[in-house]
Amino acid sequence: MVLLALCVVAAVAASGLTILKHVHMFQLNSYRASTQLGWLRKNLGKMWAPLILLACAVAAVFILLVVAQLLFIAFCLLLCFVNRPGKNAKKPLKYTSRVKRMLATIAALYALALLCALLLPDPLRLEMMALLVALTFLIPLLANALNTPVEHAIRRHYLADAQRVLAASPRLTVIGITGSYGKTSVKHFLTALLQAKYHVLMTPESYNTPMGVVMTIREQLRSTHEIFVCEMGARYEGDIRELCDLVNPTHGVITAIGEQHLETMGSLETITRTKFELAGAVAGKGMLFLNGDNETIRANLPEGQAYRTYGLSPENDYCAFNIETSQSGTTFSLRGGGETACGLKTQLIGEHNVVNLAGALALAHYLGVPYDEMRLALRRIAAVPHRLQLIQNAQATIIDDAYNSNPSGCEAALETLALFDGCKILITPGMVELGSEQDARNRVFGEQAAAVCDQVILVGEKQTRAIFAGMTDAGFDPSKIVIAHSFTDAIREAYALTTDQHKVILLENDLPDNY
Repeated sequence: MVLLALCVVAAVAASGLTILKHVHMFQLNSYRASTQLGWLRKNLGKMWAPLILLACAVAAVFILLVVAQLLFIAFCLLLCFVNRPGKNAKKPLKYTSRVKRMLATIAALYALALLCALLLPDPLRLEMMALLVALTFLIPLLANALNTPVEHAIRRHYLADAQRVLAASPRLTVIGITGSYGKTSVKHFLTALLQAKYHVLMTPESYNTPMGVVMTIREQLRSTHEIFVCEMGARYEGDIRELCDLVNPTHGVITAIGEQHLETMGSLETITRTKFELAGAVAGKGMLFLNGDNETIRANLPEGQAYRTYGLSPENDYCAFNIETSQSGTTFSLRGGGETACGLKTQLIGEHNVVNLAGALALAHYLGVPYDEMRLALRRIAAVPHRLQLIQNAQATIIDDAYNSNPSGCEAALETLALFDGCKILITPGMVELGSEQDARNRVFGEQAAAVCDQVILVGEKQTRAIFAGMTDAGFDPSKIVIAHSFTDAIREAYALTTDQHKVILLENDLPDNY
């Protein structure tokens, strides 16, 4: 009985930690069963512990039960170690109301299954317990399926409540911002510029999903707000349309269209259709602002709809020119809206930031904020955290571009790194979610990095093989490439590198915990 009790405790502990890990991954995978199953398929190679438990159960038929129980306890403890919570999770599990409901359903399912197993005679009892522990990683999917009707009802309630709050502000101007990249930066820049004249609310951080937007509206929108700047993210076709149906935007900005999320959307055509769902939502109501420097956007300019383009090309309606960039910031001029603003200054670095600022300046000017009134706000705009954010410390200059990455962003980050004097060090795990193009794009990234960097630290051997190949093919010295297990190890390696120059470290992408 003592051994049986220990088996039950070990099983519950192993299953509990496994459940928390897989609920965490499910949350990172946007609570989509299809995405979670895809993640499980990619990580089958790491699922060796459940197989060992199943082997222990089978062994119970052929060896002494006591020995089988001891093996079961030992491997349950091993499973506890494997699934122990990480101390440095980049995005820890958030115990939202949905997660708490899911955990309650999981607990009920697990307790029922465990009770059924305990009612069986030996050795079937041990075999069923082993099977239960081995298949614990599937229980979150089952719990989610059972909770789906309740979750849909709660979601409808929150959506209706958010729409009620919006309806109570009939004079509110809503600006939707989407794009494969650049949308968070443009959101922050635009909000800072509009505040020179208006009372503005924006979605915080990277709240760009329906529930994130709903939370912002229900908790922060007040009757005094005049403009709501809403970031709109998408991983699947129809995601932007759903957000537009919720907030009913008056004006829109499409910052760029690229291959990010190619893995979930399948093609650049689908990505383009998805981003232009915002264009359809503002047609006939307000103005659409488009990054005219982006080739895909330029090739899909909408017909029969009011729009303005912005960027660096002279043919844009709002064109930035006379750009001068240094380590201390950027100056530029902007022509558009029937006026020209010369000598605009920002502490931000790089032409890509000028493009994003041009879009923000264009829309703010269209909404009646004079260029001269935006000059001071422009000077005060700081880099958005983890998006080419400049951080100085005693050991190095850090260019933190770790939020996410895409081909255009990688190229812009390397151009920014090239502006600095010193030992240029790149830390990166490469790009993800690019589908069949991922290896090719990472190889090109490696070739580009070879022309700029003095030292490179790649995070993860398997993930970065294409970057390594691109760098060595471009003639980069392999002895100056280090492979690190984690981002923390990579930073430690960078600080430990010996050089008589000041270190300039570019952090390009930091993969979430489900990679």
